[in-house]
Amino acid sequence: MKFFDCITAPSPRRVRMYMTEKGINIPTVQIDLRSGEHLRDEFRQINPDCTVPALELDDGTCLTEVYAICEYLEAVYPQPSLVGSSPRDAALVTMWNTKIEQQGLGAIAESLRNFSKGFKGRALTGPVGFEQIPELVERGRHRAEVFMQVLDAQLANNDYVAGEQFTIADISAMVFTDFAAWIKLSIPESAHNLSRWKDLVSSRPSAKV
Repeated sequence: MKFFDCITAPSPRRVRMYMTEKGINIPTVQIDLRSGEHLRDEFRQINPDCTVPALELDDGTCLTEVYAICEYLEAVYPQPSLVGSSPRDAALVTMWNTKIEQQGLGAIAESLRNFSKGFKGRALTGPVGFEQIPELVERGRHRAEVFMQVLDAQLANNDYVAGEQFTIADISAMVFTDFAAWIKLSIPESAHNLSRWKDLVSSRPSAKV
């Protein structure tokens, strides 16, 4: 297998954290997003969506979405489980991971990519360029602020995001809270549950990758 990564980007970091939790080592190729390496023909042949992460399997199959990559790794390396240990728990993990992607990570990306000069003409990921819409900057920021309160409420009666076990939902939530700093957004002082959780998960070795 071969893992296509970008050390500075939040999405591939989720897979790196997943692999760290599993104790998996896969040969890695760094893709320089700043220089536009992901848009070049060589990488388009690997992933036509021009995004990282990507996992190339031994048979040449290329997996390109975070959850799909982690789902594959979970099947190949089932222990420790990071997707829930029962049908109910697995459904909760998937539900919360999806919420984090859509309402959290997506909100920050909406804000960041519509004001940062580095994303001029690249407001959305992918092979086609889209112009920035300044009106979306504050909307994205506000969505992220609202979702922090949602996470805080969820963590009021749970040690981890999807229950009592550390899962991929916690990995996604950790990257969300760190990614928020890119738009100068931090965990509110009133979000005591979210702060408690952040201290807990930040002590894990995977938080350092």
